[in-house]
Amino acid sequence: MRKASRLFEIIQMLRLARQPLTAAAMAEALEVTVRSIYRDIAALQAMRVPIEGGRGIGYIMRPGFDLPPLMFSIEEVEAIVLSLALLERTGDEELKQAAKRVNQKIAGAVPTPLRQAMNRRALYAWGSAAEAPVSVDLGTIRRAIRDEQKLSLDYRDELGRATERTVRPIALIYYSQTTNIVGWCELRSAIRNFRSDRVEHCETVDAYFKGEGDQLRGLWTAGWTERPPAASSF
Repeated sequence: MRKASRLFEIIQMLRLARQPLTAAAMAEALEVTVRSIYRDIAALQAMRVPIEGGRGIGYIMRPGFDLPPLMFSIEEVEAIVLSLALLERTGDEELKQAAKRVNQKIAGAVPTPLRQAMNRRALYAWGSAAEAPVSVDLGTIRRAIRDEQKLSLDYRDELGRATERTVRPIALIYYSQTTNIVGWCELRSAIRNFRSDRVEHCETVDAYFKGEGDQLRGLWTAGWTERPPAASSF
């Protein structure tokens, strides 16, 4: 890794760290020697990057430090282009519009050669696209996941049976044919998948499950073997 890239990575690591990072931990992550990290920290401090700490106790960065504009390699730009193209295949209209804005913002911020790579349109995501669900606003679902707010669902399963569910939403799975809402179903007392195209009504309720989201996602993923569950429902 070139030194300039390594300095940038050290800044990123320190900005995201919730506790002091040792030189040994950074050296292991960046696959360099501890001595190199000490030299890099000294170089950053000489450039007035507000890094505090020392050997044996770790390093932290004072809050408020702003990075220069984002820079991407050509491979990173191609990854962004393909990721944004894949969003076009979902039925999430809000995310599709957000993807277009992201593309415009990045194209306006990167140097000309990278902007040309983004505009070249040499990478495509083919395949059928999911239709937007009629009775569900996927943006509402995503916000409920972030806010750890419960949902009320009127749901009809694959056999046509109608139920009312209170769900603690923890994830969305985007398939080519539909989007699945994953959550803790209070009716079944278990993690369940709900196909968005079988939801007849959905709204948030004035009840929350603060602090439980990560635990429930851990419970959900612990049940995987080699791959996430198929687009079924319960």
